[in-house]
Amino acid sequence: MARPPRLLRTEQPLHRPLTWGDVLALLLVAVLLYVGVRLAFGAPVVVEGPTISLKPTALPWYAVLSVGRMLAAYALSMLFTLTYGRWAAYSRRAESVLIPLLDVLQSVPILSFLPVVLLSLSAILPEKMAAELASVVLIFTSQVWNLTFAWYQSLKTIPQELREAGTIFRFNGWLRFKALELPFAAISLIWNSMMSWAGGWFFLMAAEIFTVGQRDFRLPGLGAYLQEAANQGNVGSILWGVGTLVLVVVALDQLVWRPLLAWSDRFKLEMVEGEEPPASWFHDAVRQSRLADWFARAVLHPISERLDGYLVRRFPARDALAQDGRKASWPGRVLVVLAGAALLYGAYRAALLLFAVPPAQWLHILEGVGATLLRVGVALTVALAWTIPVGVAIGTNRRIAAWLQPIVQIAASVPATALFPVLLLALIGVSGGLEVAAVLLMLMGTQWYLLFNIIAGASAIPQDLRYTTTLLGLGRWERWRTLILPALFPYIITGAITASGGAWNASIVAEHVEFAGRTLKTIGIGALIAESTGTGDYPLLLAATLSMVFAVVLINRLVWRRFYRLAEERYRME
Repeated sequence: MARPPRLLRTEQPLHRPLTWGDVLALLLVAVLLYVGVRLAFGAPVVVEGPTISLKPTALPWYAVLSVGRMLAAYALSMLFTLTYGRWAAYSRRAESVLIPLLDVLQSVPILSFLPVVLLSLSAILPEKMAAELASVVLIFTSQVWNLTFAWYQSLKTIPQELREAGTIFRFNGWLRFKALELPFAAISLIWNSMMSWAGGWFFLMAAEIFTVGQRDFRLPGLGAYLQEAANQGNVGSILWGVGTLVLVVVALDQLVWRPLLAWSDRFKLEMVEGEEPPASWFHDAVRQSRLADWFARAVLHPISERLDGYLVRRFPARDALAQDGRKASWPGRVLVVLAGAALLYGAYRAALLLFAVPPAQWLHILEGVGATLLRVGVALTVALAWTIPVGVAIGTNRRIAAWLQPIVQIAASVPATALFPVLLLALIGVSGGLEVAAVLLMLMGTQWYLLFNIIAGASAIPQDLRYTTTLLGLGRWERWRTLILPALFPYIITGAITASGGAWNASIVAEHVEFAGRTLKTIGIGALIAESTGTGDYPLLLAATLSMVFAVVLINRLVWRRFYRLAEERYRME
């Protein structure tokens, strides 16, 4: 059976206590939202959407557009990751602010930012450009946090002997990055890139189908194609769209990610070869290709050598860690003071806007948070009910895993938001159809995080402990109570933290929908955010978005963090 993805154990620093950096980070999020809402005051009242063709011949172009948005966001994510993570890893002063900020930002339900980002950008840019840029920003914010954590943690855990070797060889910053840091972090970055792309599909589809009131922010792409097909009840086009989406995801897996995993296996720091090294038919084909070999020798290697030579001459070697000991210059201190003053002024203006929200609307917000929280709870409960037994079966039984795991991987690759219009088409005529569809969307957006974590946990149970339970003659229930559930607990908590974040995100598109010329909505904080976007009620938009952000951060800190600590202290398998 294939080894479970390491990306599901990224060891994000959830155990870190609350610090002043967290308060600063929350303040910054509030000010950023306020700036976005202020810009939104100038947003156009009516936004014309694109015409979506349902001809199958249009699908290749739509697929190119969707993948292009993902690629642009991923390139931006990697640029941010390499810069931000390195800064945090090598500067203690910066680390004290950057890591708490990152921790808060990764807890924020990203889709709650979509209306604010769309409205603010459409106020200052042409509408089509604003929608394209907003989709890239949205996907970027879904891809970047785990990548940055992975890069930061890799830099912090480079063995001392490798650092000393870099110093002895007089590596400058470029050679240290190329020959030491990037190879050491390669495997973790690739696994996390795969997770980022999987998550990015969810948000891409949401960005491509977002419509509220008279503002049609849809973008030509696979998501908009599926939504238009569902609007028209065209089952044939729905099948064409889903098939194309699955084909694109599988092609990227076979032609990009698996070859990269097979290539990166050379960077493992192991004394013996692994039992099941990752394999890729495409990687093998490229390695055996004479044309690829010629291209590498005649083009890539000379360019690389010239670039190395230029950068070594331009930036001679120096102690990279010494920069942390330097004191801040006075321009730097002035900049920090100005930034602090701007932050406080922004917080003051945001507070004034929030005071404009009447008490009745605050009660609606409270009611909406409660309703959405209830749906998140139902979706998590249903997901746990089926993922625990199925995940344990896949993780402990090779025969079941051999035929069930590929099916699960393909099913998980289809973003839930792409299928939401299809769900609506099926449930729209049923009483409470939107309620059921909203919970189902949350379920589809959360269950895979839980399932893959549970598979990883079940696979990690030592075989000798399983034999021991058999020798002791434990019954099925006793075996689950004393071994399986305690062993799975840390993995369930890790999966549930990510899954609950996905469910809150899904509420933005699930609770307020424009479908087949009708507006469908239910009680929830996601519906309030979407509705205030459509009506231009910007104080309510800011209040509802901030309420969702604070609710999720509060739940993470008060509930999930305690479970996470319990898992680390009582149920970690040494």
